[in-house]
Amino acid sequence: MDTYEFDVVIIGGGPAGCTCALYTSRANLKTVIIDKNPAVGALAITHKIANYPGVTGEISGDELLNSMREQAVEYGTSYQRAQVFGIDVSGDLKKVYTPEGTFVGRALVLATGAMGRSGPSFEGESEFLGRGVSYCATCDGAFYRDREVAVVGLNQEAVEEAQFLTKFASKVHWVTFKDPKEEDYHAQDLLSMSNVKHWRRSRLASIEGNDAGVTGVKLKTKDAGEPLSLEVEGVFVYQNGSQPITDFAGDQVEYKPDGGVKVDESMSTSVAGVWAIGDIRNTPYKQAVVAAGDGCIAAMSIDRYLNHRKSIKPDWDHS
Repeated sequence: MDTYEFDVVIIGGGPAGCTCALYTSRANLKTVIIDKNPAVGALAITHKIANYPGVTGEISGDELLNSMREQAVEYGTSYQRAQVFGIDVSGDLKKVYTPEGTFVGRALVLATGAMGRSGPSFEGESEFLGRGVSYCATCDGAFYRDREVAVVGLNQEAVEEAQFLTKFASKVHWVTFKDPKEEDYHAQDLLSMSNVKHWRRSRLASIEGNDAGVTGVKLKTKDAGEPLSLEVEGVFVYQNGSQPITDFAGDQVEYKPDGGVKVDESMSTSVAGVWAIGDIRNTPYKQAVVAAGDGCIAAMSIDRYLNHRKSIKPDWDHS
């Protein structure tokens, strides 16, 4: 198997990985992004983005990500499509194993995101993903102003995202099989909102739609024999929750109790020479701009680490 040597190896080609690569390449560090599939990450499947700084109007997540990737490549980043099946961070040189070869770097960056769901839970979920089905109300909620949406799930993320949607949607249909606990202040606050309809003891049976996207859902309620149809234009699923994608890393780095990779303020992990950025940290705000900020911080930390600097070298020119 061939071995490829770099200064910086980045696993993941989302906004965090691409931003990190842009900065390390500009710092004359030989950098490679290893990306399993550029079309399946959280940003890539986002239908519209209208809140990324400096990008006016609406743009698809895929278009924004392509622009980020191309910019990094223009500055010298190598881009490699490959599935990472293991890493070894025990030595000074970090190794990344793929079917295409072993990538070795003096610095390793984990940027694989948090789309680690076990797979679509409901009929129609995969078909309409990005066309009405979403896992991020903060990302997509503004597109449903004065429209009806459904939120599926009882975990904390579901409650918080449903609360966010109440600012835009004319009605939020909250679908849960169990009743929220009375001592759950956030859930009770959600139930008190005038534009929230709680479907208790109910399960999502399927997501319906056409070529234009989602048109409704079917619910199975405990007290009704036949499925009930609801007309909605958006479905936000938090049944399983997003999980950081860390299977390739095993127990080689330290994790937080919530499953995210533990880092310090410079995005360094518990292993010297290894950084973690973006949603793999299981940050509370899963936004492209936050992930990009992580990438910038890590890149400047890597530059200092590899060049034995005591201070960070700014990446701007006032001349």
